[in-house]
Amino acid sequence: MNMRKTLPLMLSAILLAGCSAPVGESGGAAETYVQTTAEEAVEMMQSQQDYVILDVRTPEEYAEKHIPGAINVPNETIGKEKIAELPDKDQAIFVYCRSGNRSKQACEKLVALGYTNVIEFGGINSWTGETVSGK
Repeated sequence: MNMRKTLPLMLSAILLAGCSAPVGESGGAAETYVQTTAEEAVEMMQSQQDYVILDVRTPEEYAEKHIPGAINVPNETIGKEKIAELPDKDQAIFVYCRSGNRSKQACEKLVALGYTNVIEFGGINSWTGETVSGK
């Protein structure tokens, strides 16, 4: 089963379990992103092929240590403009920061920009997987 078919099913299960965070109203339906743990995010990533890991910390924090393959778009730079690094608004985007605060803010902004598969999994402080240094 491909990612475009699997992800909505997984997201539906998580939303039904009450792990979503509402970020606004649009035509009566709440726009949401999914909140999960780092461990659950890893499981979701293992079952998918086409996703982005988004680090929303500063470039200096990113260079110090980040998840392999993560792209860096600082939370402070996410606004109302199109994000060149994230052209597919339906692609799964796994978002993290240092502790979980900026990632939640970034997720709210991404949903407001029209991204539909946004998954927030906290901070690198709780990440037990591999990390790399440098750009």
